[in-house]
Amino acid sequence: MFTDIARRYDLLNRVITFGRDQTWRRALVQQAAPGPGDRILDVGAGTGDLALTCIRQAPDASVIAVDFTAAMLVQGKARTRDLPVRWVRADALHLPFASRTFDRALSGFLLRNVDDLDRALSEQLRVLRRAGRILSLDTTRPTRGPLAWLIRTYFRMAVPILGWALSGHFSAYRYLASSTEAHLTAEELAVRLTSAGFGDCGFRRLMLGSVAIHWGTKRFA
Repeated sequence: MFTDIARRYDLLNRVITFGRDQTWRRALVQQAAPGPGDRILDVGAGTGDLALTCIRQAPDASVIAVDFTAAMLVQGKARTRDLPVRWVRADALHLPFASRTFDRALSGFLLRNVDDLDRALSEQLRVLRRAGRILSLDTTRPTRGPLAWLIRTYFRMAVPILGWALSGHFSAYRYLASSTEAHLTAEELAVRLTSAGFGDCGFRRLMLGSVAIHWGTKRFA
């Protein structure tokens, strides 16, 4: 599915989020607060939007971008050809890095797509150094209220139609709605981060509660 939509992935992200996805990525990197010389892992990097944001906000950091889909890596490498971003094809459930390697583990729209959430969190915990931080940006089920129905309707009906119109793939963007509804609530994901071994966990909602940034800190060596 991600192979099929790789060439139009960035365009669809901009359209579906009304151009706000870039703002959310900047907010995530600001929350991560990487310092000079920090090693940053971008898990499920897609076409490199988050990696690019990291380099722009922390030009002295070292960024490794990981994705499972070869077509996404092709797009990402082309976008970051002249930038210090290293690309690696790998599974988020089996990261090919030594333990205690990175200062930050970041992801954008990854966690609701993995087959085993606990394993994905465990792998990111493993490769982080002590006091390293995990940060995730993803869609989430909105809280109940008068806008919740409107948001669900947008994801279920408008997003697949937009996806079909701009990429020719209706089912891929219907999956966005189904994966969001099947994903944990923001509160539940914060609990899972704590259970995985992260401390100081928290989150903040964006886009009328339909998107959230989560964070946590590795507590032990």
